[in-house]
Parts: sequence; structure tokens; C-alpha cells
Amino acid sequence: MKTIIRSIAKFFSEADMFLLALSLISAIYGVVLVSSVTRSFVTNEIYVQIAAIIIGIALFVLFSYIDIDIIADKSRLLLIFSALFISTLFFWGVGMQEVGNSAWLRFWGIGIQPAEIVKIPFIIIVSRMLTNFRERKTLDSFWSLVQIILVFAVLFVLILASSADLGSALVYVFILLTMMFIAGVKLRWFAIGGVAVAAAFPLFWVNYLSEGQQARILAPFAEDALDPEVYERITWQANQSVRAIASGEFLGQGLGNGRLTQRQGIPAQHTDFIFAAAGEELGFVGAIFIVILLVAIIIRCIYVGIKSNNSLGMLVCIGIAAMLITQTVGNIGMCLAIMPVIGITLPFFSYGGSSIVTCFAAMGIVSGIKMRPKPMRFRQM
Repeated sequence: MKTIIRSIAKFFSEADMFLLALSLISAIYGVVLVSSVTRSFVTNEIYVQIAAIIIGIALFVLFSYIDIDIIADKSRLLLIFSALFISTLFFWGVGMQEVGNSAWLRFWGIGIQPAEIVKIPFIIIVSRMLTNFRERKTLDSFWSLVQIILVFAVLFVLILASSADLGSALVYVFILLTMMFIAGVKLRWFAIGGVAVAAAFPLFWVNYLSEGQQARILAPFAEDALDPEVYERITWQANQSVRAIASGEFLGQGLGNGRLTQRQGIPAQHTDFIFAAAGEELGFVGAIFIVILLVAIIIRCIYVGIKSNNSLGMLVCIGIAAMLITQTVGNIGMCLAIMPVIGITLPFFSYGGSSIVTCFAAMGIVSGIKMRPKPMRFRQM
């Protein structure tokens, strides 16, 4: 009994309780929003969300105690697992078939999104590779960068080929670019990569993106490039979102009283457009509180990474922060109609068990990095 008590006391004294508190406040806020926007129809979403939070807390505790170096040393196994996990979508993937998206595995009514979960292994794999190349002073060699790009390309192509989940695939792009930049890859390689992407983009656009995906990408930036009827249909989601946010004004229409929200007038209002529902029912105050919470979590992840004095830990924290930044900016940008509607969840707030579990597991990894003793070479400096 005393051992258990000591373990609990140690956890509360050494784990990142500030990060856990921010995560819990965000997740509970999300449950309140999901409960409000789904009250007009019988659903089990709220129970799934609560169950995901409980599992997420357990994973936070677990990953707080696991040394990230031990996980990173198994990076090859992580890559094999990630590739196989995403590949299951070729056989059992389901989802929004009308837009060609089949990003979920469903068992007994519960959905699992492999591309969401694999973000964490991807961050760890890339962090290990970048750290190894930095230690060998080969970070800027052509072959080192090719290896990193190949790992990314395998997962990126698998996600698009198996599920057509462009939103998740693009999150991987920004995670990779951020981590490479922070690791110290020379800017000339980014320039070369930019030229290569620009040259290959027309081929990718024509052969790998559906007409619906092309229209969604063009809609916020080039109205004249689309047929008026197609433009109106594609922008309807974002326009409804903007109307909802604008109607909330400063204090909102009241929780459970949003005119559009309670009539299910906002598309995917419990998932991709949860921010719009918050804006309508809780106004500017409610929406800006979401932003403050997410910014605080991101800053905390970066802070822990910087303080870790360890290249691997720092890069993992930066990768997790990049994941949160990309999804936050992408989701809120969709809701404000200034970015394409490509299906990106709002971390901790959007309904989705995979997203919630992934976010809490990621925070547990950051907490574990904070708990790890500093390397001896840094303590002697």
C-alpha cells in the first residue's frame, strides 16, 4: 500500500500536472460542447467521448513513465507497425464514401482512425532519425535527407491511397517540415524541396486529387476557378460556419440555444466545425477561450522541449507542438472560411475517440520528457 501511495505521490510531484490540467480543461470543455450540439438527436457520441478521455488519461500516466529513448530505439518496428496499421484501410476502411474518404476502421460501432494514431509514431521515428544524423554530423547530407523523406513518403502515400484523407496527410507534411527546420536542416534543402514540389504538383493535382478535393482547395482562394453551382455547394459548409460564429457576437446565444447549432444547420458541428458551434452558443468569449487553452498547451510543449536539454526529447516535443499548431490553425481556418475544408479535427475539442486518445498520449510523452533526468553531460555544464 505504501508503495502505491509513494508512486502516486511521485507522479503528482514529477509529472507535468500543468499540462494535464490544461488538457483536461480543454477535453471537458469539448464534452460540454459536444453534449450541446448533439442534444437534438439520440446519440452515443458523448459516452464515446468520455470513454476516450478516460483512456487518454490512463495513457497520459503510462507514457509519463516510459522513457522516450526506449520507444525511439524501436523506430523500425514503429515504421512497420504504422505502415501496416494504415494499410488495413485498404481492406476495412469506412467513412464518408460520397467524397471518397474511408479513413476509419469500425468495430462494434466504434471508429478508429489509423492516420490520427500514427502521428505519434511518425514524430518519434523522425525525431530519432534527425537526432542520429545530428550526432553523426550528417544531417545535411543528401542520403540522410532522402531516408527521412522516404519514411514520410511511405506513410503519406499510404494515407492518400488507402483513405483519400488529405487533411490528415497534410498534417504530416507540416510536422515534418517543422521538425527538419528546428533540427537545423539547411535552408537550401527547403528551397530545393520547394522547387521539386512545385514541379510535381500539377501531376499530383491531376492524378491524385479528386474533383471534390480540388474544389475544396480552390474555394477559399479562387471563386472564379469554379463553376458557380459547384462553388456554392462546396462553400456551403464554411458559409454556415461563418454565419454561426458571427451570430454569436460577444457572449453567444447561450449553451444549447444556438439557432443553427440546435437545428443541425452547421455541417459536422460536433467534429470538424465544433469551433463554429462554440462561437454561436458561447460567442467571442467562448471561442477565444478555446484558442487560449490550445495556445497554452502548445507553448507548454515547446517549453518542455527546450528545457529537456536533449535533442530527441526536444524534437519530439516540437513535433507534437507542430501537430497541434497545424490542426488548430487548419480547423479554425476552415471554420472562418479562410482555409480549405479538408477535414481536420480541433485537438481536445472535436468529437473523436482517436483524436482524444492521441492528444492525451502525446501530452503524456511530453510529461515523460519533463520527468526524465537531464543527461549527465548537461548537468555538468
